[in-house]
Amino acid sequence: MSDAAASPAPPAINPMALPDRIKFLIFGVMAFGQFMALIDIQIVASSLNEVRAGLSASADEISWVQTAYLMAELVMIPFAAFLAQSMSTRWLFALSAGLFTLASALCGLAWSIESMIAFRALQGFVGGAMVPTVFATGFAMFEGKQRAMIPAILGMVSVLAPTLGPTLGGWITDAFGWRWVFYINIVPGTLVCLLAIAFIRVDRANPSMLKRIDWVHLAAMAVFLGGLEYVLEEGPRNDWFEDSAIATGAWFSFVAFLLFLERSIRSPSPIVNLSPFRRPTFIFACVFNLVIGFGLYSATYLVPLFLGQVRGYNASEIGTTVFIAGVVQMLGVPIAAGLSQRVDPRIVITFGLSLFALGLWLFSYMTPEWGFAALFWPQAVRSFAIMLCIVPSVNLALTGFAGPELRYASGLFNLMRNLGGAIGIALVNTWLQDGARLHALRMSETLGSIGDGAAVMVARLAARFSQTTPDPDRALLMAKATLGHVVGGEALTLAFNDVFRIMAWLFIAALVLVPFCRPAKQG
Repeated sequence: MSDAAASPAPPAINPMALPDRIKFLIFGVMAFGQFMALIDIQIVASSLNEVRAGLSASADEISWVQTAYLMAELVMIPFAAFLAQSMSTRWLFALSAGLFTLASALCGLAWSIESMIAFRALQGFVGGAMVPTVFATGFAMFEGKQRAMIPAILGMVSVLAPTLGPTLGGWITDAFGWRWVFYINIVPGTLVCLLAIAFIRVDRANPSMLKRIDWVHLAAMAVFLGGLEYVLEEGPRNDWFEDSAIATGAWFSFVAFLLFLERSIRSPSPIVNLSPFRRPTFIFACVFNLVIGFGLYSATYLVPLFLGQVRGYNASEIGTTVFIAGVVQMLGVPIAAGLSQRVDPRIVITFGLSLFALGLWLFSYMTPEWGFAALFWPQAVRSFAIMLCIVPSVNLALTGFAGPELRYASGLFNLMRNLGGAIGIALVNTWLQDGARLHALRMSETLGSIGDGAAVMVARLAARFSQTTPDPDRALLMAKATLGHVVGGEALTLAFNDVFRIMAWLFIAALVLVPFCRPAKQG
């Protein structure tokens, strides 16, 4: 037997034994990589019109610039735990950052809408590995008070990235053009890749796992999650299951979900290990994260939408108005981390869910005139509360796990937040559209039932417009359009208020689960 064959396997790496400065450097690099992956979900949101014009795309096609990214990212998030074991965290994260940078450059070079969609799908898939990996690595490296900061910091990153994305993307597009929304990733992405190769040493690779990969399990997961995201993204725009493509996508997703569960249980080498679900507390934490994702992404989506559609704000004005949310979130990080060390997480999450519900309820009194001052306190309350929700839910979910199981738990837990966001945005869009139509119909009926009130209002408006335009017919059309705009704005505002109330009740309902959670001991 050769010396190489007889030599023992290298000893396992203990990430907690690393010097603190190396730990903080590793965590900082990985957290920044996660921020890049998360902000690119929404960074193109305010630039879609420019992308559409530049690539000569239709309105239906341009929506896939975001849908393709989300579909691919959802597939990678639970798959990352398997890849981290087979490739090591170092090479998975470095490869993820490097390919994400390459895909960003390709998106900037896209020559057609088809090439853009393909490159966005690649960008979302490779970037998705950075999201759960940093959670698992942070919990593996730190303990005690240092560990308490991990969910707080990463929670802030998870909240700030989608909040800042549209504003940053709009500013870059206005200053340099839409292609620079993607080119901006090249330098920081390259640095993250190089720093990951140089410093991340927290585990060892097990390449033999790649030889035993269950391709059926991987395909089933991809069809299940990709199909689900497709249904949720396209449903509100296309009347849900009235559309044959959406109904077909839902059926394929459901069948793939059943196959995914079967392979998760019976496969000798599953892509995703569902063993964390054996712990009831992990299940409850995932439900909390589903609700948190619902509220976080939906509220982050609704406020800029209100400011754009009702107030007519541009990207810069929207960014200035929602900026307070990021400031309050950063102020809440040390408070949430400190409470997680001193107070039962069930108490903290009870207070956080209740406060978040209050913040959503404050939004339900909006009028078409609301701006920065009126939105200040609702945003501040909601933004502070989200940290009190995220930190204890992460601790409830990941405390007590170690090694490979910690990676799988992190992937599944992060998947729940993204699924909650996808479900939330789909539902609030549907509620918003239905509510706006209903309120517009009721207001039209009311105007029609008050005699000549509406006609008198139109006549007065027409008289005013006639002072600036000599054509009486044009003045009358302008008066009717103005009244229609006012009615539409009021109806849409009432629909926004209804949606925020529904979301507030959802958070209150989630409090029922809190008494059933039993925090695991750190191990």
